[in-house]
Amino acid sequence: MKRRPDYLIFVIALFLIANLTKGQNNENIRARDLGVPFEGLPGKYNAITDVPGVEVGYKTIIKGAGKLEYGKGPVRTGVTVILPKGKSSGAYPAACFSLNGDGEMTGIPSIEDYGIAYGPIGITNTNSVGTVRDAIGEWCFKRFSTGELYDFSFGLPVAAETWDGRLNDINGFHIGKDDVWQALESAAGGKIGEGNIGGGTGMVMYEFKGGSGTASRIFKIDSVTYTLGVFVQANFGMRNELTISGVPVGKEIQDLKPIINQNPAKDGSIIVIVATDAPLLPGQLKLVAKRIALGVARTGSYSHDGSGDIFLALSTSTPLYDSKKGLENWSVIPKVKLNPVFEATVEATEEAIINAMVAARDMEGINGNKYYSLPHDRLIDILKKYNRSKF
Repeated sequence: MKRRPDYLIFVIALFLIANLTKGQNNENIRARDLGVPFEGLPGKYNAITDVPGVEVGYKTIIKGAGKLEYGKGPVRTGVTVILPKGKSSGAYPAACFSLNGDGEMTGIPSIEDYGIAYGPIGITNTNSVGTVRDAIGEWCFKRFSTGELYDFSFGLPVAAETWDGRLNDINGFHIGKDDVWQALESAAGGKIGEGNIGGGTGMVMYEFKGGSGTASRIFKIDSVTYTLGVFVQANFGMRNELTISGVPVGKEIQDLKPIINQNPAKDGSIIVIVATDAPLLPGQLKLVAKRIALGVARTGSYSHDGSGDIFLALSTSTPLYDSKKGLENWSVIPKVKLNPVFEATVEATEEAIINAMVAARDMEGINGNKYYSLPHDRLIDILKKYNRSKF
């Protein structure tokens, strides 16, 4: 009996993946490429940039090696910017949810009271959140100011953080205004980087190397198609907790533990941004932001006491102002139709987190501290062991 050509293609694909994933991880490999069986339909790039108009920019700073010298390095850090309305100071409905508040996200009081955010969102390390916030504000002011005294183009920028002090000279304050502006000016749609990039450069998760990750989902409500995208800066969790597609991967990989020569023990955090073109009220976006926690939990975390787990959900579908009547007109999805939005949020959050880990590479930082990347070949074998591989 002759084997079908498509079967042979399938076998060749498995061979290529197996060989490609030996040794050093490749940042272009994503979790789906390794056979992780995620639910749901991703967008073209499986990224937050699948949501029309959303752009992402990075600045990555990697300098020096060896013993920590405050202010000199080694440096393993960066900044990520997400522009929900492109390069503008445009407003968008938004809502926040803090699963555990040992962290920072600026701009929350205004969002809580008014349900609106403005302009770019920044994500960086803990000690640079103020710098990033101010730099975003100044960039908006210089780009979009009309010269009016109470011009809101500076706004109340959203900037969030996770702690990269395991690998980075975090007290050296190595991120400056120009770094943020470079990230803003370079922001673009389409395919974006993951792993050791931008604000995720020095981050770790589940005692593997972590960082930046993204994913998206396409869904329908009645006859209308919508897109929802997720971006994470992942820096949380302990090894035994790590779960991928229901499989206890962390318990299966008990070697490749971090090499910690000298640095303070501290919990990590996760910042998650959800963007969608589905028209939603701020109160509905609050419900979406809460569902992010379910996607995080699928990967094994129970949200540690010292973890800053802070989430923001936004819609790029903004209300229209009727100048004749002096009213804003909102078109929204009714309550009884929200389940597809919730489902997409949970699925894309889970995948974005695993994508961050799969894309990350080994990194050595301050004092020779080292975190290993998740080994692709072993992940493939473990998924097969539990009959969870797509291959």
